[in-house]
Amino acid sequence: MDPNLLRTFVTVARLRSFSAAAHELGYTQSAISQQVAALEADLGLPLLGRRPVEPTPAGERLLEHAGPLLLRLRAARADVLRAAAQPAHRLRLAATPLAVNAVLAGRLAEARAAQPRLRVEVRTCDRELLAELLAEGEADLGLADGIAAPSDPLRLPESGPMTTVGVSEEDLVVALPPGHPLAGRRALRLADLVDARWLQTPLCPLPRLRDLAGDGFAAALVYQGDDVHTVLNLVAAGHGLTLLPASAGRGVPLVAPRLVHRVELVHGALPPGPAATLAKALTGPAGLTPQAGPRPPA
Repeated sequence: MDPNLLRTFVTVARLRSFSAAAHELGYTQSAISQQVAALEADLGLPLLGRRPVEPTPAGERLLEHAGPLLLRLRAARADVLRAAAQPAHRLRLAATPLAVNAVLAGRLAEARAAQPRLRVEVRTCDRELLAELLAEGEADLGLADGIAAPSDPLRLPESGPMTTVGVSEEDLVVALPPGHPLAGRRALRLADLVDARWLQTPLCPLPRLRDLAGDGFAAALVYQGDDVHTVLNLVAAGHGLTLLPASAGRGVPLVAPRLVHRVELVHGALPPGPAATLAKALTGPAGLTPQAGPRPPA
């Protein structure tokens, strides 16, 4: 199966338009139609309806495979180029919102002090984009955070051969508005909060809580951003409860089930340079105790 034909098919299916795909990919509309027809001929099945332009059942099935396949191809190219690259005075870090903690900030300061010419770029994003940036060579290191059982690895998207090492685990607290009936408790169990009003945020995804503690955890308000201060303001105003790492805000400690806020370092091949140096500082004797383990499927 020709990757170029597959990329064209994915673009047409995403845009629902041959002309829009031609504009995005820099081909004529006729060339786009010929490429899709060639892929259909190769498989012996129609993949796209024409009026309207939408995937057939066979096309839908192919789309399930196409995204990961194309990402792996981009990852392979980036990995080869990265392995052959010379050390540079640049460090590109992709991080989920709560992964940039005091430890990382301190290590970055040490790296910059040791290399005055070092240019550091930090980009916050969700886990899906973090995996893509690493796979495609747009980031040198990734730091992902999430809620997990102690020593359990996070569920990260599959993005090709990557090294994943735990760098920190921190207790969780339940953030409550002032005057809440549970605010005076010394500790809370998640089972006590199943029927509470919750905030659905990227920092505390409710589906993850349901995976860990069962049904319930209905969202009273959905916040799509990643600013901790905004989350705390929403909690204070009575819009719902949430879980946060203990260092991120005040709250009542969560004691059962035993859950933690986990941060993991993720990277591909690391030639000698600032990225390899920082990775060693975060996971070696000078950094935090590594907690490595097999990563479960996303």
